[in-house]
Amino acid sequence: MTEVLWLGRGGQGAFTAAKLLGAAYTIDDDNKYALAFPSFGPERRGAPVRAFTKLDTKPVVDRSQTEKADYIVIIDDTLYSPQLQGLLKPTGKIIVNSKNTIDVALTFDADSIAAEFRLPTANTVMFGLLVGLSGVVTSDEAVKAIKGYMPAKIQERNISALLKAVQEVAE
Repeated sequence: MTEVLWLGRGGQGAFTAAKLLGAAYTIDDDNKYALAFPSFGPERRGAPVRAFTKLDTKPVVDRSQTEKADYIVIIDDTLYSPQLQGLLKPTGKIIVNSKNTIDVALTFDADSIAAEFRLPTANTVMFGLLVGLSGVVTSDEAVKAIKGYMPAKIQERNISALLKAVQEVAE
């Protein structure tokens, strides 16, 4: 099972990104299963949010929080903590939206890409970075997920941002 932990703040779209990953994973294959769910305290904009995506080739029935993740994707770098290393599987990676370098993480300025496409949050950019770095889903599957789950008026900008992020890590 592949497990992804998403960290963001209320309103940044961490749960949306978690759902998009699950949708992309299952979109072309009836023998793939995904579960995406949020975990948050008081529901308010700006409060820390955790979201989880679990991907497998058999039905995912474990609805507990991820104890050891393959990837931790952090949309807001203020949520990064060195203790997150303890939540990774031995080959796991942390991907952070940050202009600063973090020694044990892969950092990318996702906010700049989001701004280029006039997006209020970097969630689909971070989704694209995960797609490019992990290979868990293809770019085509990710695009199909956006087309299937986002309103038509914002699809094009989100798809463009996602594909630019995938390209960033492919170079």
